[in-house]
Amino acid sequence: MRFDADQAGILIVDDDPVFCRMLEDLLQRMGLKSTICHRLDACKEKLSGAVFDLVLLDVGLPDGSGLSILPWIRGLASAPEVIIITGEGDADGAEMAVHNGAWDYLLKTAAFERINLTITRALSHHRTTVELRALKTLDPCGIVGNSTSLQRSLDLLSQAAHNDFNVLITGETGTGKELFARAIHANSGRAAGRMIVVDCAALPQNLVESVLFGHVKGAFTGADKDAPGLFRDADGGTLFMDEVGELPMDLQRIFLRVLQEKSFRPVGAGREIPSNFRLIAATNKDLDQLVGQGKFREDLLFRLRAMSLHLPPLRERIEDLGLLSDHILGEISQTPPQISGEFVRALEAYGWPGNIRELKHVLQGAVAASMGQGRLIIQHLPPGLRAMVARQGLERDSLGQTGPDDQPVSLTGIREFRQAQDKKYLRLLVETFKGDMPGAAQKAGLSLSRLYSLLREHGLK
Repeated sequence: MRFDADQAGILIVDDDPVFCRMLEDLLQRMGLKSTICHRLDACKEKLSGAVFDLVLLDVGLPDGSGLSILPWIRGLASAPEVIIITGEGDADGAEMAVHNGAWDYLLKTAAFERINLTITRALSHHRTTVELRALKTLDPCGIVGNSTSLQRSLDLLSQAAHNDFNVLITGETGTGKELFARAIHANSGRAAGRMIVVDCAALPQNLVESVLFGHVKGAFTGADKDAPGLFRDADGGTLFMDEVGELPMDLQRIFLRVLQEKSFRPVGAGREIPSNFRLIAATNKDLDQLVGQGKFREDLLFRLRAMSLHLPPLRERIEDLGLLSDHILGEISQTPPQISGEFVRALEAYGWPGNIRELKHVLQGAVAASMGQGRLIIQHLPPGLRAMVARQGLERDSLGQTGPDDQPVSLTGIREFRQAQDKKYLRLLVETFKGDMPGAAQKAGLSLSRLYSLLREHGLK
């Protein structure tokens, strides 16, 4: 496939001049124009000053790992696609790159035919995405934030809204799974239909089939009239099954058949009834793990996961705290109170195990504690939260980490500053525990896999 030269801009980021020229020649034969730079700082400068459709990014660069700026690139307004092209293969690096939004991860030794095909597919996908965004502006339906991780979730939300596939939304409790489900429904072709919510954890054991499938009059004691059931109520609209990991095994078999046939039999009925609904499921559990334990059907999981959408926890999108707090306070009060700097710093230092749901409860409590003073200070926060923040501060001090007030702060972007502080903390953590990674993970309050992921992200071993 050959592109018009004016259609696409490609940025090549590699410190090998010979390989850069080879890529440049390949792109010229494809009808594409390219720009070359050899360092991360130059890459950021180019991307900040011009719009590119695609970035061909090396990993080992003179001023750092290309993987470290992958989230930043994908978070740009133009959201260029990124293909990692590296001289040394690394399975962990490939996994992390794709997880952070890379289109593909290639070795420099790959045949140029494969590189050509990958570039062509990435550009076609990018243009289709841009066209779809232009055709339909997404209604966020109350979803608030500008962080890179949230923007990736919103991109997937937009994709889900443009098709009718089943969607599985995963994420910790309180991350907003039902809010995302409602946004998918509201932006989809089924928006005129109803969205029926089923809490699988709260289904009554003795009436579960009646609740879902409905029943006919006289089907059981107390069935004095016909009841349609939630599956029939969702006809023409969306069925949202929350906490789907709680669905009993015997009901999973029946539900799988409903998804396959798009019909069901009410309790006591002699024939099946069709229902054309779009399924969105959500869970805070690891369904693959449940499958391995024999607690969830693998064939049902395949049906649920036609599209996957993972929501980041609040601790991974701390930069959204200000916007979220303003939004929540605006919902709580017609005259939202001001927030002191110390109050904000306490919010940012907290780990938020309950995520956005916990933030809302904390802000509601703080507003109540302020008794209409018009300004929230740290003393309005719950004692438990303040104690935990103080404890975290002492633990950081015990590791020798200095705060931003102990040394001059370079006025770069806040993301770059936080990344630098995170890298400093991780380096001190690893040096302090001298290879005891389980101990380091416990001290940092992270899972071991998350700690390894962060170390790779920041180019640390």
